[in-house]
Amino acid sequence: MKTGKTLICLAALSILISACTFNFSLVPPSKPLKERVVEGEGEPKILLMDLSGVISLSKSSSLLGEKGQSMLEKIRGQLAMAEADKDVAGLIIRIDSPGGGVAASDLIYHEIMAFKKKKKVPVYAYIMETGASGAYYDASAADMIVAEPAALVGSIGVIAMKFNAEGLFSKIGIQAETYKSGAKKDFWSPFRPSTPAEQQMLQSIVNDLYGRFLQIVYKGRHGRISMEKLKSLADGRILTAGQALDDKLVDKVGYLDDTFALMKKNLGIKKARLIEYSRAEGGKPNIYSGPTTVINLLNLGAEAPAGPSLRFYYLWNP
Repeated sequence: MKTGKTLICLAALSILISACTFNFSLVPPSKPLKERVVEGEGEPKILLMDLSGVISLSKSSSLLGEKGQSMLEKIRGQLAMAEADKDVAGLIIRIDSPGGGVAASDLIYHEIMAFKKKKKVPVYAYIMETGASGAYYDASAADMIVAEPAALVGSIGVIAMKFNAEGLFSKIGIQAETYKSGAKKDFWSPFRPSTPAEQQMLQSIVNDLYGRFLQIVYKGRHGRISMEKLKSLADGRILTAGQALDDKLVDKVGYLDDTFALMKKNLGIKKARLIEYSRAEGGKPNIYSGPTTVINLLNLGAEAPAGPSLRFYYLWNP
């Protein structure tokens, strides 16, 4: 009898649970951007915006599948907010990045250039530790580039990589079968070596993307460096801040507070607030606070390139 009652109770409980819908998330929803004063006072504002980490179009993700914003989304959102604020008199992009994807780097460059055209305010790039490859590509959108004395700058170039796993697979008895509509459809497959014609095709793409990189940098550095000199530096080499200054890849060597002071001087203002836009709560920020990073098991989004597929990178990859 007790068993029968228990079964009835369990059945009723099952029906009750199935009729209810539970909506919850262990990841807090994204908060709207809030303005925070980093330092300074006065009516004019200078926005401090971060470009840090590997440049990617990928959204950050969590173990629960929650998707965050991509780097491009974050930057576009901040630029849109600054554009709508009449008190924003300038922008400083704080850079610490080895570069990243070709398209991601180019799209961020486009957003910065569009902001400059619409807002008509000065834009400075400040390279804090590393401003290489795609990050330097984006710094070229700035009116002035300042590098921290110990920063690394440059690595102008394009890289594309593949793994040839054919030898490994043959040793362990694995064979790949490919059915394709044309001879070149799998021309960068990791399961076979590339033919000379395919290698030439890939090199032509790399050369074209490299040519665009050169033009972007030359446009940003126009009047400061000749194309001949630029080509001699654009072999992928990395430079110290002092070397980059001598070779005209940066305009000044200094610190972030120097950059803030320089922008105020060039704007002809004595006082201004250095601000940042943030979704995070926290204590009083300062000039070296940097982007907010929360490390936990629910926020393990990776920006680094991965996977066997062919991708092209403006990336310093030692």
